[in-house]
Amino acid sequence: MHCMRSTKSAEKNLGDTLFYKSYEMNNTKVLACADKEIIGKTFKEKDLEVTVEESFYKGQELDEKKLGELLAEHNSINLFGNKVVEIAVKQGFLMEADIIKIAGIKHAIILKV
Repeated sequence: MHCMRSTKSAEKNLGDTLFYKSYEMNNTKVLACADKEIIGKTFKEKDLEVTVEESFYKGQELDEKKLGELLAEHNSINLFGNKVVEIAVKQGFLMEADIIKIAGIKHAIILKV
């Protein structure tokens, strides 16, 4: 017996899996967004060590549509996590070449000038 998961219900539940915080610094709107399951964790690769700080990323939950709106509104964007980065790619804000991986977790920074 095969078990199939609906993409529709997975998208519907993104609010349970993504968090964001919005900041304003020197007339620049800054967005920090991360996948829920990696918040508070530290990732190490070679000489690099990064902690996905709860104080920076964990604010409000969001869905894919809201993420698209926030990506369009902000000038400086910090994305951490495979789900959030893939949504940004899908919506045309990033290309695969813009993404790095740290211990297998996708990370991207978008700066609009």
